[in-house]
Amino acid sequence: MRPLIAGNWKMHGLNADLHEIDSIAALAARTQPHVDILICPPASLLAAAARIAADRIAVGGQDCSPEASGAHTGDISAEMLKDAGAGAVIVGHSERRQHHGETDALVFSKALAARRAGLLAVICVGETQEQHASGAALSICGDQIVASVPLGMRAFGLAIGYEPLWAIGSGQMPTSQEIVQMHAHIRRRLVEHLGAEGKNVRILYGGSVKPSNARAILALPEVGGALVGGASLKSAEFAAILACAPQEGATIAAE
Repeated sequence: MRPLIAGNWKMHGLNADLHEIDSIAALAARTQPHVDILICPPASLLAAAARIAADRIAVGGQDCSPEASGAHTGDISAEMLKDAGAGAVIVGHSERRQHHGETDALVFSKALAARRAGLLAVICVGETQEQHASGAALSICGDQIVASVPLGMRAFGLAIGYEPLWAIGSGQMPTSQEIVQMHAHIRRRLVEHLGAEGKNVRILYGGSVKPSNARAILALPEVGGALVGGASLKSAEFAAILACAPQEGATIAAE
């Protein structure tokens, strides 16, 4: 299983920042053949980023509509992302769930749209501070998996991004034991939900990944990569994270 390191630029980036894409792609071509690399810039930069990446790394969208077309002002379809050069799309990111009220049912429909368009769907799950403190993290994330991941998804078209919401931007971090426990639980739920395909879905850790903690996180069992936020905006920081990816990818230990 090749590790997947995905960078989510969120609402950052102008044309002047596209040189960072070129730097990341050049580095990948030279030194990181064992890692799959994905950068998700804002939609305004997607087509230009895809041209610059030129098949050296993948680019993706940060969201998509469930609909293929129609009277949906301001939305962008999975087909439009594909046409612009995307190979993937993030759906159900914690910020979409929190700030836009996205439900598991809506995330499910967006994942179906990604599959329809032939895009890798990076489906995000995660628990809040209150849920974490109450001991409900495992059940919350397991329920999100079942409700957000369509049946019949194939491993090559799906990745899961685990985001401990309480850790993002707070300076807090789950312990290694907590990360291992959560990723193992997600693996079990994927196998229960998808059968054999669930054994090979990459599970990305997405809670404030930085060069200083990436090596330890990426070495943990069932961590199949990382979903990186702010540290993906600068090629030097992102390159330092890429260098931490293990040569042989994640350990599969599903029961």
